[in-house]
Amino acid sequence: MWTIALKRFTLLCATCVFISLLAFIVPYMNGGDPVRTILRSRMGDVALDTEAVEALRISLGLEQPLYVQYLSWLKAALSGDFGYSFVSRAPVGQEVLRSLGVSFTLAMAALGLALLVALPMGTLVALKPGGRLDNIVTFLTQSLVAIPEYWFAPISVLIFSLYLGLLPSAGWQGPSYIVLPALVLSLRPMAYFTRVTRAAMIDVLQAPYITAALSRGLSMRQTVVHHGLRNGSMPVVTLFALWLAGLLGGSVVVEVIFSIPGMGRLIYEGVVNNDVPVLQASFMCIVVLSIVINTIADVLYILLNPVVRMGHVH
Repeated sequence: MWTIALKRFTLLCATCVFISLLAFIVPYMNGGDPVRTILRSRMGDVALDTEAVEALRISLGLEQPLYVQYLSWLKAALSGDFGYSFVSRAPVGQEVLRSLGVSFTLAMAALGLALLVALPMGTLVALKPGGRLDNIVTFLTQSLVAIPEYWFAPISVLIFSLYLGLLPSAGWQGPSYIVLPALVLSLRPMAYFTRVTRAAMIDVLQAPYITAALSRGLSMRQTVVHHGLRNGSMPVVTLFALWLAGLLGGSVVVEVIFSIPGMGRLIYEGVVNNDVPVLQASFMCIVVLSIVINTIADVLYILLNPVVRMGHVH
């Protein structure tokens, strides 16, 4: 087990170094001069003075070789210093940390809601595959996957905020503001979790140890709860990690529509304003967090599944 953990950690470190290199070269990817980009973000489209350009280049250390710049940038980034935003002039590290907290809260609320519906529903339809309820749930999950967030989000605002007046339409001032965006974000993972749970539980319920448990006099409910759900929910662990990593920076549409100050909105504003430090920090933090989350999920999958664990040991 320790060998597996060491291999995962080594791969994680190597991947993070590669990601940091990609994040560093973000300002150079459009073929322009980063110094002129910074000055234009501060001064607009006015003509740039050559002396001002060179003075800023020297003050930022951009006249040094790229590898020296990269090492200096990486050293600062490891301490949480990603520089200052071109737009707000605020420390980028603080903005990213605050936005990550918002996006993490929203993602966990959405995925928690998805699991709350998907696990019992997927298990229930797995008891009678091909039945009427199974057909209804299959139709609903396919429909949920097809519903785009940019359509459902405004519809939910019209119904629950403007028409019924039950929930706030936008902002991030309290628990009630989480409900609508979490509902919108939960639909697709809910559909996938339900389908994966159904497929896994159908396989589990055909396993010999389930038959043995039933033959010992346990009810179907006791057998499913005590013996089936542990193995049946293991694929959902991996899927949960994938969705969590994706939602941390991938809920741009929902965060913009609901005016939520999360990572999606921060990235959107960074692209619109050409705010390079924000884009660098956002890219690096999201990708590194995604790798860490998926690595943890892999380790948990190995711990939960004795067969996989024994396969790694041998």
